[in-house]
Amino acid sequence: MLRTFLAALALLLGLNVAPVLAADTPPDELARTTTQEVLTILKQDKELSQGGNLNKVYQLVEAKILPNFDFNRMTQLALGKHWPRATAKQKEALVTEFRNLLVRTYSTSLTAYTNQTVEFKPLTVKPDDTDVTVHSEIRQPGGQPIPIDYRMYKTDAGWKVYDVAIDDVSLVTNYRASFSSTIRQSGIDGLIKTMAAQSARGAKPAPRPGS
Repeated sequence: MLRTFLAALALLLGLNVAPVLAADTPPDELARTTTQEVLTILKQDKELSQGGNLNKVYQLVEAKILPNFDFNRMTQLALGKHWPRATAKQKEALVTEFRNLLVRTYSTSLTAYTNQTVEFKPLTVKPDDTDVTVHSEIRQPGGQPIPIDYRMYKTDAGWKVYDVAIDDVSLVTNYRASFSSTIRQSGIDGLIKTMAAQSARGAKPAPRPGS
């Protein structure tokens, strides 16, 4: 549950500002300046932090994640070699179901938030940089810091996240292993059905390698 929560926190922290600002805001500043806003919401709203209103948590996740993540690119990377084999209709369904899976997984785990804090590492971005990694750590009382890396690329609408690495484990790579296994067993349509079923029952994250 803790690792799942960390993934949720990583996806939510510091990744939502007004679109006009986002286009010109450096990626590390974009993450850092809104972290406290999200943490404050979690601390003040008991319906979010204690899971009393999961629909409200869904709304928060939708508002904070969707505008700032490139789910098309994330899905393509997670499918890997299988992506070109999918039809246009299948690709659309894969993106939709992967987004739904992540939103529901992270909404459920977000209710585990207690008193974690986040520290961002300095980042130097050159004017011609289009792909960067923002490094941060989640600190928790009595535990070791957990490194969180946001992999982001620059678009006309600002910086977008296309992967998150938790303790050096890539979210996209982790799902790629799980997705490949499902596709080998039941094909691309089988993967779409599996993700839809996981979302419907609350969604569980892909297992960590070796777990």
